[in-house]
Amino acid sequence: MAKAFVAGNKCFALVVSLAIAGLTQHSAFAALAAQGCRESSDSSGDAIFCKSGETVLDRIPDVRILSGDARTAYRDPAIWYEDGTFHLFFTLVETEADRLVFSYVATIESRDLVHWTAPRKLTPRDGAKDYSSPGNVVVDGADRVLCFQSYPRPGNCDDGVVRHADQTARLFTMRSRDMRNWSAPQLIKVKGPDIAEKDMGRMIDPYLLQDRHGVWWCFYKQHGASISRSDDLEKWTPAGRTDAGENVCVLEADGRYVMFHSPKNGVGRKTSTDLLHWTDEPGLITLGQKEWPWAAGRLTAGVVLDARQIPGVGKYLLFFHGSGPRRESEGDFDRNASIGLAWSDDLENWSWPGCGQREFPCKNEVNGLDK
Repeated sequence: MAKAFVAGNKCFALVVSLAIAGLTQHSAFAALAAQGCRESSDSSGDAIFCKSGETVLDRIPDVRILSGDARTAYRDPAIWYEDGTFHLFFTLVETEADRLVFSYVATIESRDLVHWTAPRKLTPRDGAKDYSSPGNVVVDGADRVLCFQSYPRPGNCDDGVVRHADQTARLFTMRSRDMRNWSAPQLIKVKGPDIAEKDMGRMIDPYLLQDRHGVWWCFYKQHGASISRSDDLEKWTPAGRTDAGENVCVLEADGRYVMFHSPKNGVGRKTSTDLLHWTDEPGLITLGQKEWPWAAGRLTAGVVLDARQIPGVGKYLLFFHGSGPRRESEGDFDRNASIGLAWSDDLENWSWPGCGQREFPCKNEVNGLDK
């Protein structure tokens, strides 16, 4: 296990390999110390810290964490942070050599938001299910619970036709106690225990939240954003709906709940005090989309992590996916989709890697215009 170095309490851990630029571990640590890093008393290991005044966000080289191509799409990010590790879940879409297309729930990990592990698939190759669109992870006792959807597209292939899920799309969870080994998918019966699966209707994009009173809520895409509630994550009762787009994410901020959702393009916001009655907030988050050909077709599926208390980050983190240069309806749905990262202090003004080097300051583009 590598030693840990620290310089300044605002700097965040960066993974150290056993060799840096060909140096031995001993020489690498000596070089780091010469640059102003000192050894940390933290026994967690596998980490260094930047010089004082620098954050991990300053070291991220590109907006894109995962870059799609003509045979691959990375979509629908979900983020979980625990024990110094960021766990990024997402939809992985692969076009195989015979042009058949399959979707998976997959994951990568990072301790510094710069260096990420290779993608690891969590669900099987099964066009009748095509598990995808992870919503988030929640804690239930000793378990970590990941929610996601099925998106059945049997026989889907790269033939120029964009296909969407049939009417059997449903919501599921998996459980883990080590964030590596996951249980088999279990149906979320959001319409209630007495409603048969065949009668639940098409539904996608689940998101779970436990409120300040311990009640569980599930938001999902059906007739806008539908809402169900539960006392135990098992028995659900429909509770209402609100007008919203896809990929709902909800977090608590400043004494109210903030919903992020995705209309045809961009990420919208709504606010509520009770999780049932929602008010639209003005504007759409589209970041630097006008400058990003890889997101020219659509910027969507924003999910926010409150990382203000994570050392060296101290901001809200927005993960999203962009597709392009063509629109999804033109073919860039199962390919050419990439996952990106931005950050904010207030959920309104956003920055992203590289925007500080632009001629003009970072501005969120709203409906094609500067906010």
